[in-house]
Amino acid sequence: MRLPRLVIGKRTFLYCLGRSVATATSVAGRDVPDWFFYFMVNRNLIREYDISDEDWDVAVGELAEDDIGWLDATDVDVNQIVEGKIIRIDDEFVLVDVGYKSEGTIARDEWDEEEPQPEIGQTVRVLVEDVEDSQSPLEERGMIVLSKRKAEKIEKWMKVMETVHEGDIISGEAVRKIKGGLLVDIGVNVFLPASQVDIRRPHDIGEYIGKTIECMVLKIDDARRNIVVSRRSLIEAQREEKKSELLRELEVGQLRKGTVKNIADFGAFVDLGGIDGLLHITDMSWGRINHPSEMVKIDDELEVQILHIDYEKEKIALGLKQKSASPWENVAGKYPVNSVIKGTVVNVMSYGAFVKLEDGIEGLVHISEMSWTKRISHPNELVNIDDVIDVVVLRIDEQKQEISLGMKQTQDNPWERVADRYPTDALVKGKVRNLTNYGAFIEIEEGIDGLLHVSDMSWTRKISHPSEVVEKGQEVECKVLSVDQERRRIALGLKQMDEDPWATDIPNRYQQGQLVNGKVTKITNFGVFVGLEDGLEGLLHISELADHKVENPQEVVNVGDDIEVKVLRVDSEERKIGLSRKRVEWAEEDEAAAEAAEAEAARADTPLELKGGIGSDSGPLFKPAASESDDVTDSESADETETTETAESAEEVDEENTVKAAEQEG
Repeated sequence: MRLPRLVIGKRTFLYCLGRSVATATSVAGRDVPDWFFYFMVNRNLIREYDISDEDWDVAVGELAEDDIGWLDATDVDVNQIVEGKIIRIDDEFVLVDVGYKSEGTIARDEWDEEEPQPEIGQTVRVLVEDVEDSQSPLEERGMIVLSKRKAEKIEKWMKVMETVHEGDIISGEAVRKIKGGLLVDIGVNVFLPASQVDIRRPHDIGEYIGKTIECMVLKIDDARRNIVVSRRSLIEAQREEKKSELLRELEVGQLRKGTVKNIADFGAFVDLGGIDGLLHITDMSWGRINHPSEMVKIDDELEVQILHIDYEKEKIALGLKQKSASPWENVAGKYPVNSVIKGTVVNVMSYGAFVKLEDGIEGLVHISEMSWTKRISHPNELVNIDDVIDVVVLRIDEQKQEISLGMKQTQDNPWERVADRYPTDALVKGKVRNLTNYGAFIEIEEGIDGLLHVSDMSWTRKISHPSEVVEKGQEVECKVLSVDQERRRIALGLKQMDEDPWATDIPNRYQQGQLVNGKVTKITNFGVFVGLEDGLEGLLHISELADHKVENPQEVVNVGDDIEVKVLRVDSEERKIGLSRKRVEWAEEDEAAAEAAEAEAARADTPLELKGGIGSDSGPLFKPAASESDDVTDSESADETETTETAESAEEVDEENTVKAAEQEG
């Protein structure tokens, strides 16, 4: 392609490029058209029209060599900081001449409102970001991209790097809160992680914004131009120095001032000026407190006493209440045993209530010491927190700092008048409160029970369990048999409400030799029990079943059989009736012969007790059955003894357990 002549007088052409001719300007003392200046800035446009270097030389050849000396440009590299002169300013860009063959642009908003605004002719230092702005519109290509702000940041960074190294102590202002921490201005913005702001992470790190803080440089990343600092590491290093010195100075018993740094449920941590000590909740006050925050707050200045120092673990126990005298001093003199005092209920537990006598002194009213008569399931049935009550001092343990108190002792003990109100043989009414294997407990008034033993329920029936006679909740009338005020026991009897039928009635109705009808109720290896009437039985010994020798009573009779028997003997003292089946048909002479034989046996040997009846034990009717009668005697005696001992043992165990529980809980 051949270009038409380019220079016509002082005018130049641009018609081949499709643009109007511009008025010439003066450069280096020569008039140069604007298109030429534009062409130099936007030379890419020329290349799009396939203008060769030869054509270009021809086009500009008429210009003197010194006329285009201004075209010589200094080499400029990307990411290089250079000086430039502002040559034009508009609303969006600032045009800067950096001595390159084309000018560069800086975004107008790189000048903050609070700093001096750019002026034409002003010299600025800029960063070359790109020498061929290929991303710009076509007409703007060839301009270099500059940044004033980035140049300032890089120069600040380089300046900081000349003086700051890892481990150095620096100071700066916390300027902004970002995700994960703070930005601190030390000439450049450095990162202070939230975990490194203080020894214990503050609730809101934003409180540090605007404050000048000292930090230690933890890490410098030159490639990413990033610095991480720590205020915590600096504080810890300083505290470590102070800690060693402080540990040498501290002594148990000293009073020291400190600042509350943290509060937990179990106490507060107090900074003594280089090392933290624990002020436990139990060492804050002689009185009761529920949480340490009731006594102290974070940043409070306190004077505390050194209680204990663990040099190996570097732990210190502090006390606040120890600065004043213990209220437990001379507590026995202030609250003598058996004295009645007023107190306030401060806590109620399942085993009792704690009563405050004064600040720092509390006593326990055990549940067993609350009422003489009421059966209490939980102390809150009688007392509640903040109740003011009268109590009696029962025991004081100054070493353990414990006081046992009683509520019931402020009232008369009803058991002291039980003997007067319920004399022996008195008739009382009550309700069956509980049943046991050995008897029934009858409540004759609130909190006062009497025991109705199974042996005192019937004159004639042998009672295996009290439920055979009474039931729980039933109202019964009994007779008082005995009262033991010391052991708090009342013995009651049901059968004693009637006369003893063995005294006159049974002996009168059952005579020796009398024939009676009965029903077999029980069969044993030694004989048969025959029911004569309701609650009255006689023993038909195996030797009296038949004339022949009987090995097994069931060979002759069965339970439920109705049989006729003869009364051999009635013993009112032993409450026994001896029966015979084989003698039902005997004549009087046969009876006389048998009696003579028994009398002879009695003279030869020691008389044996009669077997039969339902008393506490039994004796044999005849000598040949002595060994068997011994068995039944031992068996029945053992049953009765075991029943009695079980009742007494159970009562004693209940009483002992109650006393032990009271002592332990008290």
